[in-house]
Amino acid sequence: MKKTVVINVVGLTRRLLGERMPRITEFARKGQAAEIAPVLPAVTCTAQSTYLTGVPPSGHGIVGNGWFFKEELEVKFWRQSNRLVQAPKLWEALRAEDPSFTCANMFWWYNMYSSADFSVTPRPNYLADGRKIPDVYSHPSDLRDRLQKELGTFPLFHFWGPRTTILSSEWIARASMLTDQWHDPTLTLIYLPHLDYNLQRYGLDMDRVGKDLEETDRVTGELIDYYQGRGARVILLSEYGITDVDRPVHLNRIFREAGLLAIREERGLELLDAGASEAFAVADHQVAHIYVKDPERLPQVAALVRQAEGVERVLDGPGKKEAGMDHPRAGDLVAVADARSWFTYYYWQDDAKAPDFARTVDIHRKPGYDPVELFTNPSDPLVGARVVWKLLRKKMGFRTLMDVIPLQAELVKGSHGRIPEDPQDYPIFISDNPATLPESPLKATDVYGLLLGAAGSDK
Repeated sequence: MKKTVVINVVGLTRRLLGERMPRITEFARKGQAAEIAPVLPAVTCTAQSTYLTGVPPSGHGIVGNGWFFKEELEVKFWRQSNRLVQAPKLWEALRAEDPSFTCANMFWWYNMYSSADFSVTPRPNYLADGRKIPDVYSHPSDLRDRLQKELGTFPLFHFWGPRTTILSSEWIARASMLTDQWHDPTLTLIYLPHLDYNLQRYGLDMDRVGKDLEETDRVTGELIDYYQGRGARVILLSEYGITDVDRPVHLNRIFREAGLLAIREERGLELLDAGASEAFAVADHQVAHIYVKDPERLPQVAALVRQAEGVERVLDGPGKKEAGMDHPRAGDLVAVADARSWFTYYYWQDDAKAPDFARTVDIHRKPGYDPVELFTNPSDPLVGARVVWKLLRKKMGFRTLMDVIPLQAELVKGSHGRIPEDPQDYPIFISDNPATLPESPLKATDVYGLLLGAAGSDK
């Protein structure tokens, strides 16, 4: 077995390489690079699961970052159990070849209760007084304590939300190197999310994301130097490319106007009642899973969605099969946005009736992905002071709603999930492995074999 590290630089594409990313650009020049034709949907959980199993969503079951759990009649996002991935994993195949093989999974998703030897993933503590305390979950359990003793508490609020910075990616990188020093795993999987944030905020505005490119390049360069110094094979890859958008599409509001969406009113605020709805959408960037209670209404719902401005296509049974998404977890229909559009989860028609969690960072309660969580209200000049005051109240133990997120979907300028028109915006695979890469673009399912070959070789 060859010691190998796979660094997942989220959002990295060939378009972003150049003078702002000199280390990665030079690494690509000296090694081999190929675009990856992204899996559909091109989102974190689906892409990672495809890379680590070698099969499409129809085989591993991860049809998005979240979906409608039909047994519970609830929408759930960002689950953590590795048992949700319904296919054998890369490290299991490598361990079968060599029982001495070990794997460290540093923040790739579905990282709890897996068969990896070492793992670390974000897992905050939710206290009874309403506070959310930054923390991580690890296997073995004492790895968490050792890492946070050395590095300090994981900077959760820099990992997602309006306060995101390079600090979370730096912490993950340093934790990965410490784990390598302590345990010397054969394969290490590292997740660096930093580029994702401002690319979603601002799109491909290089003046605004230039600092993020430089910071990500620096951290990646430090990892390359460290692991090459340990004699490891180094692979960089990404899950998707982010492109410019300017049009949010509110499918659930369309269903509501058509009388297909069920709403419950609680304390004067509205909640989506997915289990009672005739049709509703689970929005996930530029793809939306649409669940329809009565199969006889599928043509009606499909026609309604196809008419919506910003929808490029709607996949039915044959369409899902062709796209590799024909899995029971997938929507009865799957909508794909056009190049300039993305899907929101919004279902209320009056902002005064939006649920209380809509104006907070709450990735588990919202029935869809919400990139507006990256913003605070730009029309509120006192929002910074309000955030400080609310944090102080939380630290004193008071229940305080952190309602500082705007309900302005038009703020979002970058998105992903569909297949971009230009391969310059495809995810990328870069390796220092001397073995020849297949012709570019690679299939997303081919990444598994390339990782298997890189780590399984002792050359």
